[in-house]
Amino acid sequence: MSAAPERAGPVLVMGAGSIGCFLGGALAAAGLPVVFVGRPRVLEALAAQGLVVSDLDQRRQDLTPASLQLHEQVPSGLKPSITLLCVKSGATAEAAASLGKTLPAGSVVVSMQNGVGNVERARAAAPQLQWRAGMVPFNVAELGPGHFHRGTGGALYAEQDAALVALQPAFAAFGLKLKLLPDLRPLQWGKLLINLNNPVNALSGRPLRAELLERGYRRCFAALQTEALAVLKQAGIAIAPVTPVPPERFAALLKLPTPLFRLLAARMLKIDAKARSSMADDLGLGRSTEIEALCGEVVRLAERHGTKAPLNARMRELVLGWPERKLPYEPRELLKALGL
Repeated sequence: MSAAPERAGPVLVMGAGSIGCFLGGALAAAGLPVVFVGRPRVLEALAAQGLVVSDLDQRRQDLTPASLQLHEQVPSGLKPSITLLCVKSGATAEAAASLGKTLPAGSVVVSMQNGVGNVERARAAAPQLQWRAGMVPFNVAELGPGHFHRGTGGALYAEQDAALVALQPAFAAFGLKLKLLPDLRPLQWGKLLINLNNPVNALSGRPLRAELLERGYRRCFAALQTEALAVLKQAGIAIAPVTPVPPERFAALLKLPTPLFRLLAARMLKIDAKARSSMADDLGLGRSTEIEALCGEVVRLAERHGTKAPLNARMRELVLGWPERKLPYEPRELLKALGL
C-alpha cells in the first residue's frame, strides 16, 4: 500500500478494542504513526503476536509487534495530530478527562463510538479539547488475540475538520471511505436503530448472518426498532438512513418470511460468516456492554417526552441479566421474553 503524507504528530487511538485496533491498524498499514492506548488483555496480545487487520473483501495486513506503539496510559508530552476515541460509551467521561489532562488544549478528538451522546459527555469532561462526532457503521469482530476483522461493509463518517481530511487517503488505502459531514446527529440516530440488533445478536449466541436468517430474531429486532421510531417521531428527531432501505420500511422488511427476506435483503446479508456484534464479544468475556447507549438511550428519550419504551426496557433487562443465565436464547424463547 502507498504511504500517506507525513503529518505533524501520530494518530492516537484511545481505546484499543475491536474498533480502535481495526481503525488504528488500517492507518498504520497506510504508513501513519499510530499510538494505541488500551487495556492489558489486548495490549499483551498485540505485544506478543502483533496486529492483524482483515476484512470481508480479502484485505489483510500484518503488523509486527516491534512496529506497534502500545501504552496503558496516554504518554506524557504526546502531541497527536488527531485522536480517535474508541472506548465503550460507559467509559467516555473517564477517558475524556484523562485526555484533557494529557493532551494540549485545542487538540482534536473524534468520537468513533456507538450511541448519540458521547461527544456531549466528553466535552463536559474536557471542554479544552475540540470534540467531533464520528460513526463506524460496520461490524468488527476479534477473531483471535490481535486479529480484528471487518465483517460488514459501509463508509466511515465524521464531522468536518481539516485534521480528518488528512486521514482520508490513509483510510482509502485500506478500502475505507471517510465521509465528512457538517452534522452527524441524524446519522447517529439512524445507526442506533440498526444497532438495536446488537442485543438480539448477543443473546442469540449466533453469528450475525445466521441470526438475521432466523425470522424469530428478526421479529425481535423489528419490534425494538418500531418502538424506537415511534419515540423518535414523538421527540421530533430527524433520522438519516444508514442502509439502502429507509428506516420507516426497514422493520417491515425484517418481518418478511425468510425466503423473501433473503431475496430482498441480499445486500444487507453480505456479511462475513465470522461477523458478530461487539455486544456478543462483551457478554462472552464477561464485560459490561453498551446496552445503555442503545436500548437505554431509547428508554431515556421516551421518558423525557412523557412516554415509555417497554420493549427496549425489557431488552435492557435481559442483557443486564445475562451473567446469571449464560445460555443463548432460541428465537421463540426471546420472543416470549419480550412479550411478543
